[in-house]
Amino acid sequence: MRRNAEGAGGASNAALFGEVLRHYREAALLTQEALARQIPCDRSQVAKIEAGTRVPSDQFAKRCDEVLETGGVLARIWAKVDWYPQVVYPDWFERRVQMDNEATSILQYLNNVVPGLMQTEEYMYELFKGAIGDTVSVEERVRARLSRQQRILSPDGPLYVAVLDESCLRRVVGSPSVMRNQLAHLLAVGRRPNIRVQVLPFDSPGVARPATPMTLIKLPDGHEWLYSESLDLGHFSDEPAILARHRRTYDVLRADTLSARESAALISDLMEGFDDGEQSGSERSSLDQEQPQRSQLRRLRRNRPRYPRTRPRP
Repeated sequence: MRRNAEGAGGASNAALFGEVLRHYREAALLTQEALARQIPCDRSQVAKIEAGTRVPSDQFAKRCDEVLETGGVLARIWAKVDWYPQVVYPDWFERRVQMDNEATSILQYLNNVVPGLMQTEEYMYELFKGAIGDTVSVEERVRARLSRQQRILSPDGPLYVAVLDESCLRRVVGSPSVMRNQLAHLLAVGRRPNIRVQVLPFDSPGVARPATPMTLIKLPDGHEWLYSESLDLGHFSDEPAILARHRRTYDVLRADTLSARESAALISDLMEGFDDGEQSGSERSSLDQEQPQRSQLRRLRRNRPRYPRTRPRP
């Protein structure tokens, strides 16, 4: 991973957002800790955003607008800022990034970790920290991955469907707290009009699970590509026969997996398993508002055939 020299434009944009946030927070007579409780998030996150050293999410900006009654100022500033002007990707991955920026649809299957386009920042840090170790390299990779999420999470983002093997949700990355926040994030982004998250449970008999992750990308001209990875290499194919085979595999897999609503119910259940008792009252209240109505979603699942199963504890 490489990164260009720091540019004044990117740094000043982040600092400007932080200054505006600090102005409205102080005008509301709130401390950083008090604002963090209402978001909810850690106080350190508010401090870093105000200092211009951490990139806020669009949801953070919108929530601050609500709490501080700014009339939407922060969300408008967030939408105009190029948060990642210094990011440069490895040569082998640059082509994939360009496709993501142009794609009309991105269809993914993953069987090990939550997809990068839907990871929280803390989940990324823990994932890269375990694989790399070097702090500078970890920060560069997190920065690059966050930059790719902007278009997917924007109001006019492409159709994005992620089919996740249940192992993606049960593999502990970091800590129970990191996992709980990651699953809450999946529930939140899964309600966006262009995003669907579907889970393939362990107890799905007869389903042919692909051995490796895959991504199907459709571009504005209708051209479709298959993308896969092996170690530090990306592989692209637009061979009609290969595309047809993998597209059929994906379509059958998606038909056999849980619906988006049923998947949300399962993710919500798994969140409870990662509850380590660290949530504050305000955090619980916020998550309750974010999660789908569990009772309604579970009723949907009761109508599905039930099979004996023994699930490993998270």
